[in-house]
Amino acid sequence: MTALVTGGGRGIGYAIVEELGGFGAKIYVCDISRLCSIKV
Repeated sequence: MTALVTGGGRGIGYAIVEELGGFGAKIYVCDISRLCSIKV
């Protein structure tokens, strides 16, 4: 599974990234804050 999560640096988007990661998905994350995206 491959996913693109926009707004994935924090909040609900971050929770979605964590959940998909738990399923072994390949995840691409973009967020308005570059620092949040790097952290994820």
